[in-house]
Amino acid sequence: MKKKRNRSRPALPLQERLKQIAFRAREKAESSPPGQERDRLIRAAVATESAAVIERWLTSPGLQRPK
Repeated sequence: MKKKRNRSRPALPLQERLKQIAFRAREKAESSPPGQERDRLIRAAVATESAAVIERWLTSPGLQRPK
């Protein structure tokens, strides 16, 4: 017998979740002292913002497969 997959949908769209993750990382980086942890948080925020831009680009209506 096949096992059913959990198909619940996230409460927020991906774009919104990425914005929240980047915002929290930047907030935490601002309150952290200079060092490796702060640099890691800033890099994580930049990477998350880049992912949001790429996701927006990939889901744009101009990027549709040929018919």
